[in-house]
Amino acid sequence: MKNDLLEIIRKHEAEILSEWLKTLLASQTRRDQVHEAEIRATSKEFLAAIVVALAASNSVDVRAEPWAKVRELLNEISTSRASQGFSPTETATFVFSLKHPLFARLRAEISDARALAEEMWKATLLLDALGLFTMEAYQSTREQVINRQQRELLELSTPVVALWDDILALPLIGTLDSGRTQVVMESLLQKIVETGASTAIIDITGVPTVDTLVAQHLMKTVAAARLMGADCIISGIRPQIAQTIVHLGVDLSAVTTKASLADAFTLALKRTGGMMVKTADRKAAPAAPGATD
Repeated sequence: MKNDLLEIIRKHEAEILSEWLKTLLASQTRRDQVHEAEIRATSKEFLAAIVVALAASNSVDVRAEPWAKVRELLNEISTSRASQGFSPTETATFVFSLKHPLFARLRAEISDARALAEEMWKATLLLDALGLFTMEAYQSTREQVINRQQRELLELSTPVVALWDDILALPLIGTLDSGRTQVVMESLLQKIVETGASTAIIDITGVPTVDTLVAQHLMKTVAAARLMGADCIISGIRPQIAQTIVHLGVDLSAVTTKASLADAFTLALKRTGGMMVKTADRKAAPAAPGATD
């Protein structure tokens, strides 16, 4: 028998798998999410895939074609655990915990120090590379989850409200950056299409600061709404924001602005032919002597 990594794994595959599973199960902290039967099946399939890859290639370059199945398994494992909220350490343990049982078999089978060092180094390179691939897949999935959650939060934080027939309102709260501007425009344009509204009020009362970039984002949103046939009114122009806009030299002359949402709504009603009537207060008149209900 050749004293190399492949032959030793083949010869002691059952023992290596058994010791590896003990380590995995002992370190398992989420027993409610990954059951023992699933861990056993995944570990067995993964170790078998390593044997097939080593037999097809003498190289431990995990990016090579013979290692495609191993990469596929690791990608599935990393994606699943990242989606379930596992930590990077918990995810990487799946690969790195294989070192101890594998190194123990190498030491037991290889007596020559030089040969042992070569095979130990080969096994180290292999498992480290697989561990790094696992973390790359995990990180990629976590970034996708975070990006999706951020987009969902942005959509929730930019509600388009139908104030009246033909009048929409978009209250903005927080910083307005490029990413959020895109969500704002998409939400507003979609609502314009759905309702056929001719007037949209963009209220920036909740926007802490307005700089040149924020003003540009507002102008882009106004321009996009106009292309869809809706005119925009920007409300919430506080004295501090007005001074900042003047100081920056931002030209908002092409956009109607109002100090408050109420003022903007009143103007929007006039544009759409509506009218706001303030009824007189109805105070109860003193009852006449002897009167009954």
